[in-house]
Amino acid sequence: MSYRDRPVVGVIDYQTGNSQSVQYALDFLGVPNRLMKTPDDLTEVDRVILPGVGSAGTTMDYLNAAGWPSALHTVVVEGDMPFLGICVGLQVLFETSAEQSAKCLGWLPGTVRPFDPRAVRVPQMGWNQVRRASAHPFVVGLPQDGHFYFVNSYHAEPADESDIAATTEYGVDFVSAVARGNIMATQFHTEKSGPLGLGLLDRFVKLPQEELC
Repeated sequence: MSYRDRPVVGVIDYQTGNSQSVQYALDFLGVPNRLMKTPDDLTEVDRVILPGVGSAGTTMDYLNAAGWPSALHTVVVEGDMPFLGICVGLQVLFETSAEQSAKCLGWLPGTVRPFDPRAVRVPQMGWNQVRRASAHPFVVGLPQDGHFYFVNSYHAEPADESDIAATTEYGVDFVSAVARGNIMATQFHTEKSGPLGLGLLDRFVKLPQEELC
């Protein structure tokens, strides 16, 4: 598989996700893309996006049933294919989630916990400020006063602070983006966050492979 000047982005299509919204955003940006129904479709793409709406447990049930975890591990963790998780697509990167007591992909050490409903309205729904916390090339151009669109009741707690790419305040400071090499993810919805979100999505597509190693 070669990384072309205009990489083809594969969007994992599953019933509880927002795959089509992500595809519409990629179409708007003029990015070649395709919805991927099965892991066999990975042979036709250069980068992969795991979008997410819904619960961690339900998402993992689908991914496991379709054989995605082992296939993604081969091309992303072992093969260095650039990967972007969105919303629940960030949460399932960790080892476990308190939501449905889900065992997740385990690519990053840490867990996912709920917001305290006694302290804040749950779910968080709407625009919130994102603060860059890393020099990773995915977020290096992120403005410190940028606002992005969230819909989440849970948030990740990475065990390795170096994986934290951005943070947001909602009752507590929580992790709103992570990045480690070729593995990137946002808790907010890039595809629904206006020009800043589209800019970050476009950056994921255009980042040279050598900058992510």
